[in-house]
Amino acid sequence: MATATPLAGITVLDFGQVYNGPYCGFLLAQAGARVIKVESPTGESLRGRSGSARPSFPFRMFNSAKQCITANIKHPEGRQLILDLVPQVDVVLENFSPGTLADNGLGSSVLRELNPRLIYASGTGYGGSGPYRDYLGMDITLQAMSGVMSVTGDADSPPTKAGAAFCDILGGAHLYAGIVSALYQREQTGQGAVIDISMQDCVFPALATQLGTYFQLGHQPPRTGNRHSGMALAPYNVYQAKDGHVAMICFRGEHWLRLCDAMGRPELKTDERFARTRDRARNMDEVDALVQAWTSTRTKTEIFSIAQSAGMICAPVQTLDDVVNDPQLLARGTLAWTEDKWGEQSLKFHTPIRFKDMDTPSVPDVAALGADSESVLLEFLGLDAAEVAQLRDKQAI
Repeated sequence: MATATPLAGITVLDFGQVYNGPYCGFLLAQAGARVIKVESPTGESLRGRSGSARPSFPFRMFNSAKQCITANIKHPEGRQLILDLVPQVDVVLENFSPGTLADNGLGSSVLRELNPRLIYASGTGYGGSGPYRDYLGMDITLQAMSGVMSVTGDADSPPTKAGAAFCDILGGAHLYAGIVSALYQREQTGQGAVIDISMQDCVFPALATQLGTYFQLGHQPPRTGNRHSGMALAPYNVYQAKDGHVAMICFRGEHWLRLCDAMGRPELKTDERFARTRDRARNMDEVDALVQAWTSTRTKTEIFSIAQSAGMICAPVQTLDDVVNDPQLLARGTLAWTEDKWGEQSLKFHTPIRFKDMDTPSVPDVAALGADSESVLLEFLGLDAAEVAQLRDKQAI
């Protein structure tokens, strides 16, 4: 297989925090970029969340394959180190609160004056412009502001957040896409760019189905739980099995016909109550009752096997224990169990972005706080061990 990576030769200063920025940095590193993670001398909050010497799993997940240095951007000498590094890198990415780097003399205009080819990429809750610019945003509040909460949950429940931090990850993926686009543009023009990614912007397209119903009706319908948001498809739900639940959808008429055969109820294929999509939607409760009566007599594995043989769209509702041992994710190399440097079994996550004839990049253990400060500052700035030690004593790094 080819060993060249798409972003080989690209160097990134990653000021990412928590999930959004670090996930972008992880994708860049997995694509072959040299990613230098910059933390404060006390370390990113997510690093120490586990309460042990072993960094938390989310921190390891998003910050492996990066070099780790420290720099106190509030200290003049720490700030100067960044200014000295910027002319030698291709990308600076950050997801601080709006204006944080600028307030410390490290804004995009300052850095791009030092390096006109620099790509400065910022990910925030609401973007760098508009009336919400200075609002603080985390995943839960973005789910609220973006409308996702209003369409999630049952009709008689309060608005409900999605359990996964998908706003952060969508934001990080779009930040990555913006950086890669800007790198391509730089090849044509020789000039860098400033990228402004708003999580709110990124989440909006995920509401496509709900917005379709909203514009069709002229108002927002009640929340529909696990049923189709437009109440236009049935079956479309989560159904009880003997040992858990399965999710099932009949998107086209032939799916319903296959399900009737799988359930051993061929007579339902000619039942006028279920003849067309709109008929099944109109009689949704009866459809769900029929499907539930069948699934409740079988295990998730049995239902899934029957569904696959019959060409139906169905999947078991997997627990986290199932997911981290999922044979598909393991076979593709997306996940891998290995012993880490702390002597414990550790789950490694690899990039979802794959290229034919290119090996999936390895994911080394995450570096200790500031582990690469000396080597990076020696290589880029010519500082020796004694000078790095002095900077540590001054709390500049």
